[in-house]
Amino acid sequence: MGKPTGFIEYLRESPLDRSPLERVKDWKEFHHDLDEKGLRNQAARCMDCGVPFCHTGKLMSGGASGCPVNNLIPEWNDLVYRGLWREALDRLHKTNNFPEFTGRVCPAPCEGSCVLGINAPPVTIKNIENTIIERGFEEGWVVPEPPATRTGKRVVVVGSGPAGLAAAQQLNRAGHIVTVLERADRPGGLLMYGIPNMKLDKEAVVMRRIKLLEQEGIKFICNANVGDNYEAEMMRRDFDAVVLCTGASQPRDLPVEGRTLGGVHFAMDYLTGATQAMLGKGPAKAKIHAKGLDIVVIGGGDTGTDCVGTAMRHGCRTLTQFEIMPKPPTERAADNPWPEWPRVYKMDYGQEEAAAKFGKDPRAYLTTIKKFVGDDNGRVKEIITVEIRWEKNDKGQLVPVEQAGTEKSHPAQLVLLAMGFTGPEISLPQDLGLELDERLNMKAAYGEYATNIPGVFAAGDCRRGQSLVVWAINEGRGVARECDRWLMGRTDLP
Repeated sequence: MGKPTGFIEYLRESPLDRSPLERVKDWKEFHHDLDEKGLRNQAARCMDCGVPFCHTGKLMSGGASGCPVNNLIPEWNDLVYRGLWREALDRLHKTNNFPEFTGRVCPAPCEGSCVLGINAPPVTIKNIENTIIERGFEEGWVVPEPPATRTGKRVVVVGSGPAGLAAAQQLNRAGHIVTVLERADRPGGLLMYGIPNMKLDKEAVVMRRIKLLEQEGIKFICNANVGDNYEAEMMRRDFDAVVLCTGASQPRDLPVEGRTLGGVHFAMDYLTGATQAMLGKGPAKAKIHAKGLDIVVIGGGDTGTDCVGTAMRHGCRTLTQFEIMPKPPTERAADNPWPEWPRVYKMDYGQEEAAAKFGKDPRAYLTTIKKFVGDDNGRVKEIITVEIRWEKNDKGQLVPVEQAGTEKSHPAQLVLLAMGFTGPEISLPQDLGLELDERLNMKAAYGEYATNIPGVFAAGDCRRGQSLVVWAINEGRGVARECDRWLMGRTDLP
């Protein structure tokens, strides 16, 4: 540890974001950076804790506690404090293939379990991580690293999201010949089309990494939809091993009256179309557009926030977001102790923008949808909501109970369903004859990743269910290790 008294001397300081009313006018990333002195002071706040929890990566009470890729956080914090940026980058890359992604979009469970966070604001780990990798790119330290020799083994990775990219890079480093199949028109999966540009720049960040992977020898084939225009059996015939990282892309639906009306869409259809338009003919050409409309977002979480932020940039007239869960407390509750992920109230970037324009947080809690009401043209014009209370049923399970007399009508010409995902699309596992678990995810044990078909592996959200980008990278690294072991009889991959 560089400065034993740093956590006493320096207060937590995060870089300022661009103002909400300014940033909604464009699609650029909205975070500023601290200067080097400020960053080194923030790194100095990292304590000499006897047992650091920030890099543990455990599941506690259903959420991540600590970093799922086990980043060596105290080590690179110390190196940043000392100004040893190149050494900090080397430490960071030991555990994380893509810190430029996690440094932008990860919710930072590491900070939730920072020991300093027991009684003070935690270390700004996420911001320091992102600055290390960006410094590495600026200085020219991040370069292609193709393997010295090739094994001759051919591996196909299906899906180019964070799990697929991590698996591909690790398998390529082991010397295998790696091909990545992506059904979209651009590689990146969730990173390209599931996360808006203002959170993760597509050209400057995502494609920068894709190009590096190509220079390392990885081949990307886009518009390759396995089971549609690319036969599943062809993969098994042409490759020595198959790694499935297709994500959990089956959205959770809302089967209420009026669901089939025009203007009611899944969130990912909206977000994907918005990014495709931004990268193509321009944001105004998005197939689903919010300009001048009353928008309702159903569901919280990152996807709901991204819908809010996108609708704000489209120029919506009003925006309301409904959540069925209660409003979180402003501080940790008694049943949510450190080092669990802190389930506390916060305003994310999208809600900040909506509040700046409309005067308040757009979220309404403990509310569910009764029905959608359409106009004469078969398009949604309003929704009917009802407030709920969570009560235990005769089995002791918490269930939502509608509260009489609380029904309300809300204008809505565009409704976005952001209620999460139920698992992977099942056509591919059916084509391959893969077993599914009770949640309809591809069945493969964590740490082994092998399916019931020899040589076919599964990792990421298609195996574990909807989760964080950092968990996907964890699984991508893990499946590469086990696939390499299966191919070669041993492995040197970390």
